Amino acid sequence: MIVKKRIFTATTVLVAAAGGLFAQQMPPTQKIQPEPSVSSAHSLPPWSGGKNNPATQTGYVFQVGDVDNVPDMHGNPADAQLVLFIGGNQFFVLPRLVAEFELQHPELKGKIFYETLPPGILRKQIANDDTLTLGNLTLRVVPDVYEAGARVVDAMATAGEVDSVTRYATNNLTIMVAAGNPQGIHSLNDLARPGLRLAMPNPEWEGVARQIAAALRKAGGEPLYQSVYIHKVSDGSAWLTHVHHRQTPMRILTGKADAGVTWASEVAFQEKIGNPITGVAIPEAQNSTAIYAAGVMKNAPHRVTAEAWVSFLKSDAAQAAFHEYGFKSYMQETAEGTRKR
Repeated sequence: MIVKKRIFTATTVLVAAAGGLFAQQMPPTQKIQPEPSVSSAHSLPPWSGGKNNPATQTGYVFQVGDVDNVPDMHGNPADAQLVLFIGGNQFFVLPRLVAEFELQHPELKGKIFYETLPPGILRKQIANDDTLTLGNLTLRVVPDVYEAGARVVDAMATAGEVDSVTRYATNNLTIMVAAGNPQGIHSLNDLARPGLRLAMPNPEWEGVARQIAAALRKAGGEPLYQSVYIHKVSDGSAWLTHVHHRQTPMRILTGKADAGVTWASEVAFQEKIGNPITGVAIPEAQNSTAIYAAGVMKNAPHRVTAEAWVSFLKSDAAQAAFHEYGFKSYMQETAEGTRKR
């Protein structure tokens, strides 16, 4: 592992390239809008108060709002003994997961590094010699484990990039709104309302947009999808994110958006830390379910530790951490008709 630069000087939110492109019509180019002016400390990532940093020696802590702030890189890559590449919408579960894992493996305390970028940007990092440039920082770090949607991890296994796939959790969509739901949003169909400002994942960059498109079509057919992802994008009332697990809550918190479709766990996290955000449930018949999976990379530098981590994800301790934020355990039908994780 080579760290080309160790001075982290990067912008708050990464421009990500996520997979899961629509097979259907792509939205038109959106009107360019300025980024929100962030004035509230609660609206700025990383939101975890340092809990997402597993390093034991943090040195001088320097963070300047939306200027020098790297919310999706966690720990010290220089001497890491376990490197995890994890889809970004799980970032808030990692402090508890890492703490529990370190209790079982005390020799790893302070030696775990993980990234929580959108899955597509992690794939691009892997494809580019495990190297990512963020602002003026160029970092090469070889992942031991990749975690994302099962569809993506299955494809990586087929391509020989990861070993056997382990499914460990599920999640559902919800509508994220400001606390008190001031716009009176009660359903996906309400998102088509004229003048309602949306922050929606970009189908060109973020895989969750595929599930959102399916949910919109279940709720209101092609006209609802067209209204949200075509017409509203064209007139500027729907703003397409690059990193929805950061940008959607930021835009709602700063009054730049009224709503956005996210994973239910993301709303649970924002509520837990006291940010003025809540969720509007989407009926099961209209919802989409994500299945999360992990695989050990074929060229994992720390294979034994990586295999231990993937096995740990199915443990009671790990599952309890996921349940805290509304994730559900992945249940698989067996030949005997019983169900197991």
